[in-house]
Amino acid sequence: MDHPELFAERASSFGANAAVYAEHRPDYPLAAIEWVLGGRKSVLDLAAGTGLLSDGLVRLGCSVTAVEPDPAMRAELARRQPAVTALDGTAESIAAEDGSFDAVVAGQAFHWFNTPEALTEITRVLRPGGVLGLFWNRDDVTVPWMADLAEATTTSIGPALVVNWMLPEHERLAPAEHTFVPHGQARTIESFIATIGTHSQVALAPPAERAALLDDVRAYLRSRPETASGDFIRPLSTVAVRAVRL
Repeated sequence: MDHPELFAERASSFGANAAVYAEHRPDYPLAAIEWVLGGRKSVLDLAAGTGLLSDGLVRLGCSVTAVEPDPAMRAELARRQPAVTALDGTAESIAAEDGSFDAVVAGQAFHWFNTPEALTEITRVLRPGGVLGLFWNRDDVTVPWMADLAEATTTSIGPALVVNWMLPEHERLAPAEHTFVPHGQARTIESFIATIGTHSQVALAPPAERAALLDDVRAYLRSRPETASGDFIRPLSTVAVRAVRL
């Protein structure tokens, strides 16, 4: 993004809607998490938000520590995931001893990090042979109605932040691997409207503009046979990346 101040504002926009974010953002497919972890159980969930990725880790029997800088997001995580140890911190400053974890993961977050500093800190808290795992849920815009919808959610703040997934590179990491896992989120028109409202370019838009955009999206969803008649699946593709700590 060309404007670092706006990038930082978008990065910090989620806490104001923490409960809505937790309810309406998609989770992560267990198959993708398992592919990354390879059986590792001691996991740090970095920039954990409200615990959407932590939930999958707990379901797989992992011991999870979560680091999240936003107090509202962290409080929602603690409420929803009492088995998870939730700590204040950032990717660039992790309150953990060297070699504390078998895996460090981040869901929908690595693009917000100050990458060189973050990777140095991440590899510090990873044990040798541990793994860094990164996840991105992306709308499947090969589906025509999803492609049209992506264009409809641009505001004066900017377009939807479509992040090209990233392969981490660091002297302490082996070359990264990646895979794509089909995914989907059960939605209705109104719950999908709520999901779109959590996106940073919509959440930060002036109230009148935001309301008009969501009204337009609602009308669009009512006009499409795929979404007009009740429950539907929002088509997603999850990108999973893993890199082993040397």
